[in-house]
Amino acid sequence: MRNLKRLFSMLLVMVMLSVSLAGCSKNTKKEVKESNKSETGELDTSKEVELVMYVVSDEPAGQAEINENFNKLLKEKINATLKINWIGWAEYATRYPLLYSSGEEFDIAYCATWLNFASLAKKGAFMNLDDLWATYAPDNFAKQSETAKQQATIDGSYYCVPTLYASYSDYGPIYRTDITENSGWDGEMKTFEDIEEYLDIVAAGGSGIEPLDIFSSGSEVDDLWMYNNGQYAIKGSTNDFLFIDPSVEKPELYTYYEYDKTNEFLEIMKRWNEKGFYSKSALADTDSDKVRNGKAALRVKSVDTYEGYAIEHPEYKFKYSNFTADVSNMAFTQDAMVISSTSKNPERALALWNLITTDQDMYDAFYHGILGVSYELNEKGQYTTLDPNKYSASAMWAARSTGLTRERAGTPEEVSAYKKEWNDHIQDGVGSQKYRSFVIDTSSIESEYAACQSVHQQYWWPLELGYTDIEKGLAEYKTNMEAAGIEKVREVIQGQLDEYLAGLSQ
Repeated sequence: MRNLKRLFSMLLVMVMLSVSLAGCSKNTKKEVKESNKSETGELDTSKEVELVMYVVSDEPAGQAEINENFNKLLKEKINATLKINWIGWAEYATRYPLLYSSGEEFDIAYCATWLNFASLAKKGAFMNLDDLWATYAPDNFAKQSETAKQQATIDGSYYCVPTLYASYSDYGPIYRTDITENSGWDGEMKTFEDIEEYLDIVAAGGSGIEPLDIFSSGSEVDDLWMYNNGQYAIKGSTNDFLFIDPSVEKPELYTYYEYDKTNEFLEIMKRWNEKGFYSKSALADTDSDKVRNGKAALRVKSVDTYEGYAIEHPEYKFKYSNFTADVSNMAFTQDAMVISSTSKNPERALALWNLITTDQDMYDAFYHGILGVSYELNEKGQYTTLDPNKYSASAMWAARSTGLTRERAGTPEEVSAYKKEWNDHIQDGVGSQKYRSFVIDTSSIESEYAACQSVHQQYWWPLELGYTDIEKGLAEYKTNMEAAGIEKVREVIQGQLDEYLAGLSQ
């Protein structure tokens, strides 16, 4: 769900960043050296401290019970307690950037690529961790891959602790099979032609179920088309307007109206629109859960979303097929922990993080809560949240670790099979994996980049859904992207990409 929330507020976040961080201090290295660490480098726990953490999500009703239980354990371990402040989805776009310009003293925050980690780090929002990470969170540091450490590095120094949880760039259709059982469909789902055949069957079935789930955040079918053709979105996530071919030695950025397979895609979407696979007013539809709630048959998303749907609605007999041709690890900084530049206890904060991310008992108490109260485990060690209206797994998603994170009870067996297949495929420095450590820096082009995002939504989204004429729509999209500053954006990011590739060869 958080991916959907991010889309609606990203433009506002970027605008707020340019204003709120103007006075942010950049001298975080000095602050590290003046903090209250022991002279020997060992953790000093003689004084009890309260650590303050910020997360982005809506606070569950029963969170106070979880906090109380966790703090009992934490005090025994490192003589500290943890206070968690929640920034709700309705306000995060404005409140999150202000955390780092207000001067408020706090210790830990959730951060991510989608929250502009690199830009914030360059503006002095976070503490430099060069002298702290390996010393006060040694177990976490030892478990980090070189790729993750590279992604945590800004201007030669560490400014975050990336998640230890591997996630993937898979993308594909999640679809119900209960409504096709008597249709004679062969069940094949490997190509766009297969998707169209499935949608035809649903449309002809007369069930009243919408064949394809499209709503106000765009179709996501365009992302699927690009990934299926082996292309890479340069920002590393969906809803992008700049791509490269990761298979070439020196890739050059391009956008949709320059891609030779764009017209083929638009013809497909025009046909799907004419067949009525989705509403003529889909971009005004705010219902993001139509497949989950039985109102639509197919949507495009990842294996993680499929896992959730399959667990919640086994009666729909969901299936999933990955269409991404070159699966890679999503950036480990898509979920990360940062130490605020205002923190007075960075050593204890990192010691806390070391416990949460490498100790199963502490992880469970932090992430899931109280066994038998907020969650239970089955014989496979999979978890179930006992009262979803009162409890929820932690919103500090950066705490997840491949070695500690538990599957939800009822997870389809093919999920682990998919992940094994992808792990076998992924090689550092090969294909799209080579670019996962590249993070675009829009600090010098914030206005132009934001304008391009706005134009992309205004002109591309209706065009990709077949609402506008292909030739006319593409021309309008190009004209307005050029007026918004796409060439400047391309030039700056291409320069960053060239520099990144040059650094890899050194």
